[in-house]
Amino acid sequence: MLGEQFEIDVERVAHGGHCVGRLDGRVVFIRHALPGERVRVQVTAVEKSFLRGDAVEVLKPSSDRVDPPCPLAHPGGCGGCDFQHASFAAQRRMKAGVVAEQLSRLAGIERAVLVEEVPPTLRWRTRMQYVPLPGGRRGLRKHRSHDIIEVDDCLIAAPDARDPSRDIVTKTVLGRTFQVAGDGFWQVHPEAPRVLVETAMAMLDPKEGERALDLYAGVGLFSSFLAEAVGPDGPVTSVEGDHAASRLAAENLDRFTNVDVICAPVERAVQGPADVVLLDPPRVGAKRRVVESIATLRPRAVAYVACDPAALARDVAYFAASGYALSELRAFDLFPMTHHVECVALLTPTGVAEL
Repeated sequence: MLGEQFEIDVERVAHGGHCVGRLDGRVVFIRHALPGERVRVQVTAVEKSFLRGDAVEVLKPSSDRVDPPCPLAHPGGCGGCDFQHASFAAQRRMKAGVVAEQLSRLAGIERAVLVEEVPPTLRWRTRMQYVPLPGGRRGLRKHRSHDIIEVDDCLIAAPDARDPSRDIVTKTVLGRTFQVAGDGFWQVHPEAPRVLVETAMAMLDPKEGERALDLYAGVGLFSSFLAEAVGPDGPVTSVEGDHAASRLAAENLDRFTNVDVICAPVERAVQGPADVVLLDPPRVGAKRRVVESIATLRPRAVAYVACDPAALARDVAYFAASGYALSELRAFDLFPMTHHVECVALLTPTGVAEL
């Protein structure tokens, strides 16, 4: 079956940058397709309970289909982008569908989702990790492969995109500067830090004198704005497990007398009391232990910044079991042309949230 081709009707988008079809009742995850299309699929992987494949020919195109701006966005080409063959509006609708589906399936929440556009939609990626090739050339990898495709010009890379390094770089967000390790975590869309800070702070609405807890705090981006909002009498605890990031957080937050920077694994360092909590966990999410620890502090509001809708939905279910309901959700297209989507969720004690 591997390498064989079949005609398949595409049903819906699925989490992970592909769509779902069926072959003799067996699920097929299809790249380079769109919902509602009929495509010729070449099987690229045979798993125990499903197949993977590429749409190598479109027999019945969707009205959302466009010509990919990058000549490498095709089966067997560069694997960095998932949705170049869809209009920008369709990309956002598909991402909204994925977020809604994950919330329904994993958290039992039926909720309409809107993914908001954040320009630019091309030339946005500020950090790129190319594979060096002989003669000073460079490349990127194929999807789910170690094979390398030579890339002269990546259309999602910003003109001044840099390679990861150990050098310290300076980032500015809403007039405030932050020192970040060149190979450390920082949002790659140039507008992402501002959008996420403004959204999370508006949701939490921290008051002067309140106690704030910032988990997975990185170099102190959110901690900085929390510290200013709660004022000198409002203690802020900034927790980050990475030693390099935590050291930079201490430097970035040095001017605030009300911030305590703690370098420790988050699951061992959730501490209170706390009136508001902000967390920005890695792609795997916070998981049950951290969620339950947060809930025991009984904060009046929790803002959760998430880069993976499945992890977010699982954690929202853990929050629900711990007495916290999803009261607000915003989603942003901070990774155009890819399947990734960033969300900010507000969790409040059950009985306070409006679902």
